[in-house]
Amino acid sequence: MTASDPRPSGPAEGTQPEEADRLRALLRSPGYLKALVFCALMGIPVSLVAFWFLVSLHELEHLMWAGLPEALGWDAPPWWWPLPLLLVAGVGVGLVVTHLPGAGGHIPAGGLHTGGSPARALPGVILAALISLPLGATLGPEAPLIALGGGLALLFRDLARVPATAQSTALLGAAGAAAAVAVIFGSPLVAGVLLIEVAGVGGPQLFAVMLPALLSSGVGSLVFTGFGRWTGLDAPSLAVKVGVPTPHLDAGDVLWTIPMAVLIGALLHLIMRGGRLTAQFVAKRPVARTTLCALAAGVCSAVYALTTGLSPADVSSSGQGTLSRMAADPHAWSVGALIALVLCTSVAYALCLGSLRGGPVFPSLFLGCALGVLLAPLPGLGVVPGMAAGMAAATTSALRLPVSSIVLVVLVLGSVAMTPVVILAAVVGFVTTQLLPPEPAVPSVGKTAEPPAARALAHGASGSA
Repeated sequence: MTASDPRPSGPAEGTQPEEADRLRALLRSPGYLKALVFCALMGIPVSLVAFWFLVSLHELEHLMWAGLPEALGWDAPPWWWPLPLLLVAGVGVGLVVTHLPGAGGHIPAGGLHTGGSPARALPGVILAALISLPLGATLGPEAPLIALGGGLALLFRDLARVPATAQSTALLGAAGAAAAVAVIFGSPLVAGVLLIEVAGVGGPQLFAVMLPALLSSGVGSLVFTGFGRWTGLDAPSLAVKVGVPTPHLDAGDVLWTIPMAVLIGALLHLIMRGGRLTAQFVAKRPVARTTLCALAAGVCSAVYALTTGLSPADVSSSGQGTLSRMAADPHAWSVGALIALVLCTSVAYALCLGSLRGGPVFPSLFLGCALGVLLAPLPGLGVVPGMAAGMAAATTSALRLPVSSIVLVVLVLGSVAMTPVVILAAVVGFVTTQLLPPEPAVPSVGKTAEPPAARALAHGASGSA
């Protein structure tokens, strides 16, 4: 660029028209239009399977933590209740990892992954989740749902005899994953944005993979919601009702958000690092060491219950139920109980990230909310801004997906009033984790690994058509 000719020159010139032409040609191609129709139809059975999967998790968790203790004469689970449950979970997951294809799915400490598991790996993914989550793993259901939705999409592709390519695997895996996770996050929009960041693609490839994912997740959300009404059964979604008035943001809220986000980002970095170190420890002897780590997570829950007199389920769960109760009545926990909750949940979370099977989203949201409530008494900081900033910083630091985390927290809160502190906390938390030393690698497990979506899409998502 020169003063006499301000127009850009070189290879970049004409890039935008070329990109637009490529996208237009892709959207007009019969093969891609067929892929869109296929993804819309596929969203129906995938969402139905996801519905029953979530209902099963919910019912089993209620049985383990409410029905069974009541049948034995306790109003609430005793302090030692997590120990036998997590002992069983550790042994069961260790056996799944050792003996079933796919090793029960991704290690949660490695974050979220798009793409579908091969059909022969799906039983292990489902079984590991059904063993881990209802029995007290400090993990959420989103990672097994992504694996289940993507795997079912690939299974339907094979049944329909659609040609299997790296591009079709990436595109259909993302679409199936979006259909499965749409409602658990409260909106298909979150599923779409999440898949954008997890896949890590751009340009025409971004639109190519996201149109099927958005279409499939939208259809899945409609089927999921309507099917719940027809059956009368409830599959939980991630949404909370804040029980205190939402204030107007002021300078104190904004100023406190920055050090809060730095602190929370550093804490979540340590937790994720601990999860990866746990995964390396477990990889050498899966059954024995998975059992040991799961039992140690149970000890964290027992210590919390002994020191606070509260239910061990506050720690031995995804945190979704406790998050809803905390948002509805943030003053119900004393400062001591909040400190114990944060410390015990952090350790249990790190142990479960590297040993059991589940997802990292729900516990990070819960930890962020608890830290926000704990720090809310700081002068000039409100409870609602503290919760909003805490959830945004924690989720972004755990997932390293800032846009998805911002959208998720805003939708969970059900209001855009806290959006400025949510964005600020997410950015500061993300930058903090990026400046800290890198975390160790997660060991590879199992014999079946799907190709990464970003790598496949980089070669042209149009090939999926």
